[in-house]
Order: sequence, then C-alpha cells, then structure tokens
Amino acid sequence: MNLDKFKIAMQYALPKHGLSRLVGKLAAAEAGALTTQLIKLFIKQYKIDMSEALHEDPAHYKTFNEFFTRPLKPGIRPLADDKNIIAHPVDGAISQLGDVVDGQIIQAKGHDYSLQTLLGGKEEDFLPFSGGKFATIYLAPKDYHRIHMPIDGTLKRMIYVPGDLFSVNPLTAQNVPNLFARNERVVAIFDTEIGPLAMVLVGATIVASIETVWAGTITPPAGKDIFSWDYPSEGNNAITLKKGEEMGRFKLGSTVILAWGANQADFLDNEQPETVTRMGTPFATINQ
Repeated sequence: MNLDKFKIAMQYALPKHGLSRLVGKLAAAEAGALTTQLIKLFIKQYKIDMSEALHEDPAHYKTFNEFFTRPLKPGIRPLADDKNIIAHPVDGAISQLGDVVDGQIIQAKGHDYSLQTLLGGKEEDFLPFSGGKFATIYLAPKDYHRIHMPIDGTLKRMIYVPGDLFSVNPLTAQNVPNLFARNERVVAIFDTEIGPLAMVLVGATIVASIETVWAGTITPPAGKDIFSWDYPSEGNNAITLKKGEEMGRFKLGSTVILAWGANQADFLDNEQPETVTRMGTPFATINQ
C-alpha cells in the first residue's frame, strides 16, 4: 500500500468525531506558556505571516482557538466595493468551480456529487440553484479563518446537517466519494440582489467548531438529525449582512462552498482551480 492509500484508509478507520472533539477541548484550554509554545510551533510549521495579524505576538493569545481565529489588521484585506462585483469570502485556494449540471457539482476529477444533498436534501432549498454556479474554496491551516460575505445578503435559512468528519484536503477530495455531502456542515441561505446565495461551511477532521455571527457555535455538539431555522426577511429580527462583513468562522481549517442561481453572475476569467484567494478581492461579476 502506498502512502496516499494508507492516508485514505486511516481516514476511514479513525474515530474522527471523538478525535475532533478532543482536539477542540485542547485548543480551547488556557495553558499559558505551553499554549504560546504550541502557537509558535504552528506558525513556524505553516509559515504563517503574523505581520498581517492585529496582534502579532503569539503570547497575546490565551488559547490556540483565539490564535487560529485571529483578526487581521484593519485595511489589510481591501474590499472590492464595486456593486457589480462578488468578492471572495475567505483566504484559501479554489478547489473547483463551475456550473451546476443536472443537479451535480464537481468535487474533484472523476468525482461529482449532489448539490441538493449538500444543502440538506430538500428540493425547495436546492431548486433556486439548479443550473447555477458553484465554487469550493479550501482553507489550509495557514489561512485566515474568518468567513465574510461576498455580497450584501439577508439570512433566509440556516440548516445543520450531521455527518462524518473526513479531512477536506486535496488528497481526500480526490479519493473519498461525496466528501463534502457526507461531512458535517452548516448551510446558510441568503436573499441577495442576485437571488438566493448559499454558503456551506463544511466540517472536517479536528475542526473544533463551526460558528456563525448570528447563532454562535453550531457544532459541536454533533447531532444525528438535520435541523433548520428560518429567519424573517424584514423587521427588527432580520439578519442582514453587508459585503465584507464577517458571517462565520472555523476553529481549525476546512472548506466553504458557494452557490447561486442560473444567469446571476459569472466567475472572472482568472478564477481557476488552485487559484489562491484573498478575502475581499474580486471573484465574479453580476449579470446586468
């Protein structure tokens, strides 16, 4: 068995939920000098540019989670404020992007999967995106892990979908069928000027939690059932976020998948698989 096959086999064998929750507890612990040393090792291992961080000194962070979800210095990610531009929601790298064809989207070469399943299984949630566009962005451990709005939006529905916690790195994406539609995830569907926009926050091995700014920590704890929450479109309880505002965060790295409807917006020509993304930079143009 070669090394890649061994890594994939271990993905199936590991107690991924238990391991992830244990790592989550350790990452939330205030361990003083030990926490600082761990952060320094992580910075060195992944070559993290701390000059971008609001707080550059590793000793500033009381827990590893505080470090991992560190804010950036103001203005370090200029926002493409053109009203006709959809911005990148995260720092990361594009895994795949393209058209939703016959309800399927691309995971990796030779691997398609159901967008309806990804969104939780209900046809009513999927139909607005049939024939539309999708993009999958992978956040590596070195990346900034706050997720921002690519366009102004009012939250319509949030869906928690239970599932596994496979790693979402490129090797796993190429070898585990239906990876993103089998992992635990949080789906946020927004009403925007181009129609519905779905933002799917996908969990992964040792992801300590998925959070949104309006509901806090969604997972853990992990559940066995799909849950959904509907939100008002107007009034004092409506949740409206502007382009560039934070909408959620990962504690340890994962993947964000975007989807919008047919003929609403087109990706810029330079956006291709493996393209490095920076939050706030132009991603797609809105069709007039």
